[in-house]
Amino acid sequence: MTNDYNTPLADTNLFKPIKVGKIELKNRLVFPPTTRFRNTSDFVATDSMLSYYSQRAENNGGLLITEATFGAPQFGLYQNGPMIYTDRQVEAWKKIVEEVHKKGSHISMQLWNLGRAADPKLLKEHGLPFLAPSALYFSEESKKAAEEAGNEVQAMTLEQIEQTKKDYVNAAKNAIQKAGFDMVEVHSAHGYLLDQFIQTTANKRTDKYGGSIENRARLLLEVIDLVIEAVGADHVAVRLSPYATFQGSGGVDAEVHPIAQFGYILSELERRAKEGKRLAYVSIVEPRVNGIADAPENSEDNSWMLQIWKGVVLRSGGYLSEKGIAHLIKDVNADDRTLIGCSRYFTSNPDLPNRLRDGLPLTPYDRSRFYKIFSNDGYLTWGKYGEPEQPSDSAIALKTPQPLA
Repeated sequence: MTNDYNTPLADTNLFKPIKVGKIELKNRLVFPPTTRFRNTSDFVATDSMLSYYSQRAENNGGLLITEATFGAPQFGLYQNGPMIYTDRQVEAWKKIVEEVHKKGSHISMQLWNLGRAADPKLLKEHGLPFLAPSALYFSEESKKAAEEAGNEVQAMTLEQIEQTKKDYVNAAKNAIQKAGFDMVEVHSAHGYLLDQFIQTTANKRTDKYGGSIENRARLLLEVIDLVIEAVGADHVAVRLSPYATFQGSGGVDAEVHPIAQFGYILSELERRAKEGKRLAYVSIVEPRVNGIADAPENSEDNSWMLQIWKGVVLRSGGYLSEKGIAHLIKDVNADDRTLIGCSRYFTSNPDLPNRLRDGLPLTPYDRSRFYKIFSNDGYLTWGKYGEPEQPSDSAIALKTPQPLA
């Protein structure tokens, strides 16, 4: 795959500087969150991850966003996923942040609560309940896994919701104040917990967190307000996916149309901004993708969101596909506040900014190795432009990742 017949993008807004929160980025190309499962079994970041982020920070000057990270054990667990809860986990991430900063780039941490998308068996092994807004599964597979694990999904109590809010605050403080991250991004997209509260397909509550548009958005806005209070609005961001149907989200066929539901959320964020609490950025997922896959051609468009939210926006989703490159150029040049996220090609092109700037061919990514748990193969084996890919039996591919703390 090549980008628009190797047309250099150096003269587009993609390679103009922009201020985001308190930081000045040298370009507007962002590496959005890309789950890779290269942490230890006790959720500690590894030396392989340090190399991975360091490679993508070199000669970049832009923004990297970490793979989605658990803020506490009860945020839900996946095998070899990342966490920022214990002192060891914080210290490991701190080393990665310091290396990214040494390379002249910036880094945000995405905070991830899985809710009903979690692994009920792994939760059970850690003595944790399987929690969601309501006792509803998003698939028969999830229901079967929960029943076999003897850990069926439960509707969160108000006490558990209060604890979740406290855990978000603690995670944000760990990330910003202890590990040194530039920002935290609250994950409220793709059918994970905060998005589950927003979606009528997952939320059948009858208390103050269910029912109306306002009630279903309540937890997200409470979390954002608390995190702003803890670390400052210019260190906080949020991710939304209005049109996604991934993991049971409603998308355009939702009982409440995305424009109504997410228009309210964005209006509330803009109201806070006008009161002096503007988020660093709002990350939105384009309708061209749905979770981890490309979506069929459709007429949906996120442009209306920019009429409500007046701050910096990060737009991600299929921008480096054959048809997407025209959208990239149009969207980044449309105003002076748009960042562009490209994740899949960042996995296989550690020097992606240079390639896009100069119009160099891109190395195709390999989805079959995205989630190769605790392996360097398909993770550290990609080369810069002109360098060969390391084979699966190479020394770097076979090296076992080691915890950073």
